[in-house]
Amino acid sequence: MESCKDCRVFVLFTVALLTLTSHLTRGQDTADCPADGRTWLPFGDNCYHFVHGEEDTAQSYSFESAQDKCKLYGLLTVKSAPVNDFIVKYSPNVWKHDVNIWLGIDYDSDDDVFRWIDDESVLLYNNWEDGGSDETDLALMDTCIVLHSSTGKWENVSCLNEPATGVVCQTKAVWPSAPKSSPFLSALVIISVVLILVVSAVVWFLHQRNSPGSSILNLIEYNPPFRSPSADQTCLVEAEEVEDIP
Repeated sequence: MESCKDCRVFVLFTVALLTLTSHLTRGQDTADCPADGRTWLPFGDNCYHFVHGEEDTAQSYSFESAQDKCKLYGLLTVKSAPVNDFIVKYSPNVWKHDVNIWLGIDYDSDDDVFRWIDDESVLLYNNWEDGGSDETDLALMDTCIVLHSSTGKWENVSCLNEPATGVVCQTKAVWPSAPKSSPFLSALVIISVVLILVVSAVVWFLHQRNSPGSSILNLIEYNPPFRSPSADQTCLVEAEEVEDIP
């Protein structure tokens, strides 16, 4: 029982030591968003800022004024369903009513296609209203796209004549890299390994002391392989059996 107790103590010590070492050597696992005095929310690989105007006051933003609101950052880019759902779920925390949010998309007249402004990629993901598409009766150079915050559906609108009522800014999240190797961390790892070996030796010694019948010599004791008796030995055994018969 005592040896089992020693084993449990050793296991707990090892786990605690390895956990501490891992915690000190790993990098930060949360993203950094801009620290510009505004509220930024990390989601996936990006950070999002929901522009919030005065309470109970209807806001109106042209496409250009929305870009000015975001200043050094871009307008909302939605390239997957999870991001689309995130915008819909968080919007009620900012706006009391349904708003139309500008998407960072413009029309590329050279290739006759809509592209995301941030990286000029085409729309591989979309969430048009029922029956909707990127085809529109509006002049293509005056066509922008908004996202309805209550449904997440997309709609074509005029960039100039149909101002949106919501703006979400977006930028790439910054993931701090793991700390560089240092003599202190290297020494900590070496010391941890040495301590584990020392404690292992102590636990083995205590186990051997509490179990007199067990010894490392027992594990390496030589046992010769089985060999059949020789012919002379067989005759001797048969003679002894004959003498024993009355």
